[in-house]
Amino acid sequence: MNEPLLLLPGMMCDARVFLPQIVALSRDRAVQVGNVSSGGTVEQIAEQVLAAAPARFALAGHGLGGVVAMEVARRAPDRVTRIALLDTNAQSEMPNVAAAREAQIVKARAGRLADAIRDGVKPGDLAPGPRNAGILKLLLDMALEFGPEVYIRQCRVMQRRPDQQKTLRVLRAPALVVCGLFDQITPLRRHEFMATLIPHARLEAVADAGHFPMLEQPDETTRLVRNWLAQPLVLR
Repeated sequence: MNEPLLLLPGMMCDARVFLPQIVALSRDRAVQVGNVSSGGTVEQIAEQVLAAAPARFALAGHGLGGVVAMEVARRAPDRVTRIALLDTNAQSEMPNVAAAREAQIVKARAGRLADAIRDGVKPGDLAPGPRNAGILKLLLDMALEFGPEVYIRQCRVMQRRPDQQKTLRVLRAPALVVCGLFDQITPLRRHEFMATLIPHARLEAVADAGHFPMLEQPDETTRLVRNWLAQPLVLR
């Protein structure tokens, strides 16, 4: 029987960021979306995710969801059958990036959450294409529904996130690392580095996609995830 798939969305995103994959993959396995919008640290969020997760599951995370996925795998390697990391970062936050978040937090507190979201994900963070306007609108809609308190909390989580390089080095589950070639938020070089740390990892760069390949190139991203799910659990 196919193991369940647990998806963890990125900052200020809900299940809609994975909608094409949910529709396609739920035909032959259970698909669950974890909650990364509560909890003040990566560790707290990972605990909550594990409490609601199946006994054993395939795990895929995007952005902040990928950060949490690495912590979940660190805490419960016997429960995570395989892991996919999409447009994320295994390293702790750089001081200049952490400082830049403070300006966005000020905007959110001042009732300008929409401005903070637009500053955080710009059109140039996606590949050029006709989907962009709709994707950016969806990202803004999801963020506004979560509201400023969740935004500020998730900013703090990202600022304080732990370095997970050691976690990646000891992973033995089938691993997929995915990055959109146009991603400027978490560029390809970071994913190349992550893939070198993980034994048996497969790195996939998605052409004509930026930070959100699940929405920008949904068919290709679904194909990559489906192939990863079909890999043998025992790697040789």
